[in-house]
Amino acid sequence: FFCNHQCQSMEERTECLRRKIKYYFMNPCEKYHARGRIPWKLMLQIIKIAIVTMQLVLFGLSNQMVVTFKEENLLTFKHLFLKDYVDGSMEAYAVYRQADVYDHIDYIITQYGLLHNNTVGNHEYEKNGSSYNPLLLCQNFYRNGSIYPGSETFEIDAHVDTGKRFNLFFSFNSQSETCSIIMKSVTFAVMAINLQTVRYRELPDCYDFTVIITFNNQAHSGRMKVDLEMDVEINECKDWKVTGACKFTKLGIYLTVMFDCVILITCITSFVLCTRSVVKGVLLMFYSRHCRTHSGRNVPWSDKLEFVSGWYILMIVSDTLTIIGSILKIEIESKVFTSYDVCSIFLGTGTMFVWIGVIRYMGYFKKYNILIVTLRAAFPNVIRFICCAGIIYISYCFCGWIVIGPYHEKFRTLNTVSECLFSLINGDDMFPTFKDMQQKSNLVWIFSRVYLYTFVSLFIYMILSLFITIITDTYDTVKVQAAISAPFAALIINALLGSLNQNSHSDTKVCPLFLISFRLAAAGERSPNIRAAEISLCV
Repeated sequence: FFCNHQCQSMEERTECLRRKIKYYFMNPCEKYHARGRIPWKLMLQIIKIAIVTMQLVLFGLSNQMVVTFKEENLLTFKHLFLKDYVDGSMEAYAVYRQADVYDHIDYIITQYGLLHNNTVGNHEYEKNGSSYNPLLLCQNFYRNGSIYPGSETFEIDAHVDTGKRFNLFFSFNSQSETCSIIMKSVTFAVMAINLQTVRYRELPDCYDFTVIITFNNQAHSGRMKVDLEMDVEINECKDWKVTGACKFTKLGIYLTVMFDCVILITCITSFVLCTRSVVKGVLLMFYSRHCRTHSGRNVPWSDKLEFVSGWYILMIVSDTLTIIGSILKIEIESKVFTSYDVCSIFLGTGTMFVWIGVIRYMGYFKKYNILIVTLRAAFPNVIRFICCAGIIYISYCFCGWIVIGPYHEKFRTLNTVSECLFSLINGDDMFPTFKDMQQKSNLVWIFSRVYLYTFVSLFIYMILSLFITIITDTYDTVKVQAAISAPFAALIINALLGSLNQNSHSDTKVCPLFLISFRLAAAGERSPNIRAAEISLCV
């Protein structure tokens, strides 16, 4: 099964399987010295790291221009259409009087009509044929509502109706009852072109901004919050002409697409080679059948999994993500796909895994693999510790959200509670968290002090210290084992290989793999030669 047709006898098959197992656990340098095999995968990974990183940088610069253009347009619309808007204000933008509501709506309508005269950008109204699309107003309200707070009585139909939409020249009754109004919204579309990409030899994109200004009165507290949001759609411009740098722009696009295609070919090749190595390892895993047949022993799964390299799995995942991201990037450049965020997630994660995979080759040097060895040795204990600490952390999150949430901005949602508590563990933002607690309820204020003091004391002084201790103890253990076991590495290998030779000429088959496991601290784990020798003893 594992050997060619020339290995006919059992002894020849056994020796052939031994050689395959030993060769499988060699590193690229050892394989080159053993058979003169050029380390193609290593060379391919080095090339892939360089070109994938270059691709990520180029896409990152392009994505940064897109995000900056969106954010600056959002800020521009707030200044153009929100009356008396101030940048960086900590208070929510809101109105408190009926007259202010209609005054702000009238301001939006006026500014929309004067868009060409006010904007310093290239904004334009959206057209439907030969006519401009109108500005739209919509309001949500209870169907029937009669509220009399003075007599503590009310009558309301909870069904929500959506009012008609009006064009730019609509009219409304400013004296109407506002108690039934839930929300008013003003919607309009604005178009623009991102011209800054021309400087980077890229064709400009055309943007369709759908601006939605909402007046939120759901709380009916007398404070109507005003918010401006926008939806963005990126399209290929229908008719364009770039002079001066036109040739360079077209050439740049073609070269970029060709570069992406080279990355696709490289990643596909890497994917095939790594998958082939994983398949070989899985096939060699069936040496357990040989052990069970000739020694009567079963191989534990922990030893079977030695043939499945996690690094190859990581490379396969990174290649898959990079291939998907590169395809999306090509579609973005051809204006077929416009979601930069999705593409950036695939490319960013793929590049991260590619660079993490470099650590595998650093592990071939005894003095550079201390991080890998420490993380691998401490990982089981760390996971168990995090599970227990996570339960305590979640309990604090729920308690803080329920009790402190109504009185503290950082505890309003479970997400913000988790972010706040995680910052406290790292010692960040500690004083503002204590200070911002509103003293509206003395009981809750006292509870918040007990809550925060116990959380900080428990997680910083106890849990975090124990977590660091686990890593430190593992690191110290690895160093001690390295100092003690390293001089005996050659002796152990020779002893194992000697036993292998004796077993090959003996009628009795033994499997010391299940009786003894040599862990060399020089590598922090069994070295490839020892693993191969141990497993070969079974066959």
